[in-house]
Amino acid sequence: MTLIDKIKVGYILKRYPRYSETFVVSEILAHEAVGLNIQIFALHPPLDGHFQDIISRVRAPVKYLLSNDLRGSTLWKTLEETSDIIPNLWSKLEYARGEDIHRVYKALQLAGEVRRQGITHLHAHFATSATVVARLASHFADIPYSFTTHAKDIFHESVIPSEYQLKLQDAAAVVTVSDYNLNYLQQTYGTIADKVQRIYNGLDLQQFPYHSPQHCPPNILAVGRLVEKKGFSVLINACKVLRDQGAQFTCQIVGTGELEADLRHQIVELGLQDIVTLMGPRPQGELVQLMQSAAVFAAPCVVGSDCNRDGLPTVLLEAMALGVPCVSTDVTGIPEVLRHQETGLMVPQHNPIALAQAISQLLIDGELRVQLATQARKLIEQDFDIHRNTAHLRTVFRSASATTVAV
Repeated sequence: MTLIDKIKVGYILKRYPRYSETFVVSEILAHEAVGLNIQIFALHPPLDGHFQDIISRVRAPVKYLLSNDLRGSTLWKTLEETSDIIPNLWSKLEYARGEDIHRVYKALQLAGEVRRQGITHLHAHFATSATVVARLASHFADIPYSFTTHAKDIFHESVIPSEYQLKLQDAAAVVTVSDYNLNYLQQTYGTIADKVQRIYNGLDLQQFPYHSPQHCPPNILAVGRLVEKKGFSVLINACKVLRDQGAQFTCQIVGTGELEADLRHQIVELGLQDIVTLMGPRPQGELVQLMQSAAVFAAPCVVGSDCNRDGLPTVLLEAMALGVPCVSTDVTGIPEVLRHQETGLMVPQHNPIALAQAISQLLIDGELRVQLATQARKLIEQDFDIHRNTAHLRTVFRSASATTVAV
């Protein structure tokens, strides 16, 4: 029996599945491909009306930790049942002082499942409610936990440093998705962040074959949630600049979100209805087709007014893998993959004129498109292969679980 046979990992997510979190699904699939035993726990059911096709390939069962009917009797019953399998539970409840009762209740449910199912390690995505629940359940059930921290959960104005510090302190290991994040955490939290390590999100490169962009039609593609940090209003303004310069092109924006009405109004106000289209959500298979027919992929990310920002957008990695020349900004970890005039073109944030100029270069120059796309694909193959990167993540799980699992 190998060590991978001896560990069982509980993945803790706020919601599952989520349309925009394909990186989590890809990670789980890569683990399952080598036989890692996984159980998914979600704090809430899904809200999305559309889901990516790859979700159907996940074999891990999903259990929802619900707290809709949290009356005193319900909580007491759960405490009694959990204490039957964790005899010292009552003495451990002090650890939950000050925590939201719904999260404590979910953590009690999770701790019970940990003991019943023989789970040896907990791993949460995002240092928000999922990590709070994982941290409490880890303490209750006496197993280690780790978490992956991305961007909003690091930089948003709602982040409370003292609470984040507790999560760092108690975790057996912490992963983040860019060197930018790693440096920020170590500068902000000092030696307590020494345990943080960078593991890039990865792609299953067989699902993203390279396609030369040399003869692509003049299509601009952008993909993401319709929220401030994606910078799509800047892209629409850049399209007006291109239109006014006489450029012939179309622009498709794929996604849904809270700014949809504002962006539609902007498109109409600028008279771009025949050029810019809001496509709504699309499954990953269709996204691949849209990317392969685009001459430019635009990711004009910005730091939002609430300090929210992207970490390292998975969709940018996908476009680069597929051979779509990319234009983006210097937000957080993006420069680690998009290197100006080497693997893409970099423009300043909030600058539609610079964005229009970079897009125009790529629409006109087929040789530049090929040059940038070729180098981008090489970088993705080198640093963002899902199987290589999840192997690294499994070493994190093994190391943490070694304290509870005999090798």
